Amino acid sequence: MAGSTTAERGERQQQSSGPPPARRVRPPRLRTIIILAVALVLLGAGGVWVLYGSSWVRVERVTVSGTRVLTPEQVREAADVPVGSPLVSVDTDAIEARLRRKLPRIDVVDVGRSWPDGIGLKVTERTPVLIVQKGKNFVEVDDEGVRFATVSEAPKGVPVLELALSPSGSSAASLRRFGEDRLVREAVRVAGAVPAAVARDTRTVKVRSYDDISLELADGRTVDWGSAEKGAAKARTLLALMKASPDARHFDVGVPTAPASSGS
Repeated sequence: MAGSTTAERGERQQQSSGPPPARRVRPPRLRTIIILAVALVLLGAGGVWVLYGSSWVRVERVTVSGTRVLTPEQVREAADVPVGSPLVSVDTDAIEARLRRKLPRIDVVDVGRSWPDGIGLKVTERTPVLIVQKGKNFVEVDDEGVRFATVSEAPKGVPVLELALSPSGSSAASLRRFGEDRLVREAVRVAGAVPAAVARDTRTVKVRSYDDISLELADGRTVDWGSAEKGAAKARTLLALMKASPDARHFDVGVPTAPASSGS
């Protein structure tokens, strides 16, 4: 080294001051891979056991909310929730289907898991807007025209739907063309359009044909409504007509632009 030239020493000094050579990344050892794989398998198996094999997350309670006419016991019985089964395996769609099939009074139902051990049943019952008398009983009809329950006592404040359909004339023609279910839905539309002040006094909604629907009020007054079309306009016209003719006994809003009242 003593005989090395100045140029050689400068070259060696320049090389030693450069960036260090890159290290080779060693691939993970086989043993490490095996350990990680075993850990993942054990973790997955443990999770499966907790969900399906342990007693920690099994159905122990069924809660019911939202009932008005139905009782929680009726809902639980119809739901037939498999108590004791793993919570994760409970078929919530099947429970919902059973409730709808067995209890037509239920309009909407939400079946949910309440971890770690519960099933929640939140129901919304149908509300009758009309009732149909059937012998000594009454069939409740909701705002979609669905006949969902038969009761022995008429609910207060709900008008009676009277299907006065004769076997001839316009009644028969309407029945053939639209069918009874459609005529019931039209009556429901009328009941929903009647102004609140009048609805409180409405005792009967009578359907003679698609274009001939009338109301009978508690004090004996009557209203010819016509079809269910233009319900909002007919409601406004009826209120104005009643205000203008407070002693009238009969009102006709079948053509809302040409209303009429009569009787006193």
